[in-house]
Amino acid sequence: MTEPVLVVEGLNVGFPSKAGVVQAVSDVSFELHAGEVLAVVGESGSGKSVTALTLMRLHAKSTRISGRAVFEGRDLLTLSDRDMRSVRGNDIAMIFQDPMTALNPVFSVGSQIIEAIRTHRDVSKQAARARAIELLDLVGVPEPRRRVDQFPHEYSGGMRQRAMIAMAIANEPKVLIADEPTTALDVTVQAQVMEVLRDVQEATGSAMLLITHDLGLVAGTADRVQVMYASRLVETGGVDDIFYGSRNPYTRALLDSIPDLVSDTDRLVPIPGNPPSLLNPPSGCPFRPRCSLASDTCAVSVPDLMTVGEGHATRCHHADRLVTEGAL
Repeated sequence: MTEPVLVVEGLNVGFPSKAGVVQAVSDVSFELHAGEVLAVVGESGSGKSVTALTLMRLHAKSTRISGRAVFEGRDLLTLSDRDMRSVRGNDIAMIFQDPMTALNPVFSVGSQIIEAIRTHRDVSKQAARARAIELLDLVGVPEPRRRVDQFPHEYSGGMRQRAMIAMAIANEPKVLIADEPTTALDVTVQAQVMEVLRDVQEATGSAMLLITHDLGLVAGTADRVQVMYASRLVETGGVDDIFYGSRNPYTRALLDSIPDLVSDTDRLVPIPGNPPSLLNPPSGCPFRPRCSLASDTCAVSVPDLMTVGEGHATRCHHADRLVTEGAL
């Protein structure tokens, strides 16, 4: 495999509050390689989006951050604001979860794409407009010459998401972060949006960090998967490792909660209880209160992320008890 374009080591993110520090991300490490899709999955509040926003340096000044995020030899977490502005939207771009709030309602879609281009490229407004039309056409917006002058409220939900993709890829970034890119879209539009992202990746060779709740989307799109729970990475591996050979009870529970068309059961299997408070997490393994394998050891210490196969690692004291059969 080629050298990684992004290396994250020991990332910790905390938000100070009157009650204490909310630890949103704890000791997260991973690598992202050119051309690959790395999916990050987990329940709401597990730290997926916070990780992405931290890499983009889109966090409040009071946020407590430690660790490293090295992109092309530079630590993104220590760059000056000016240097980071030259990276954000140019080398690393992000597709936000809700395009209606991410797009400015008082400017046309085309003018926002033109701004994204001219911020990082020394081109005329006419050349940038031509590029904006080309990008809208690339992502499948119909009649791009007319639509380029329309406002976000004149676009449908799927078209707004396509416009966000067009803006994100305007400068052909090396890393594309897609935060729930298909949320609130119907199934047909979801498939179209993901097809656009795949086409863009093939055309530019960019790496993609895909944040999603949709495990079906992960199965059909990702090369590798990272599962997060209560601010920590609990399992990471290839798609087959996660779906057919999971060695973590939380990952197993997520997979078991998916409707299965070939199973004899007529009921879903939910995960009992609720995710823990990130302000006052339980002692030991954070999944312990909800885990059927929990033991006294689990109450004492947080398990380390240990290797269980080539490119496959898990955070569980009882990983050896989880055989590969029946993961999904």
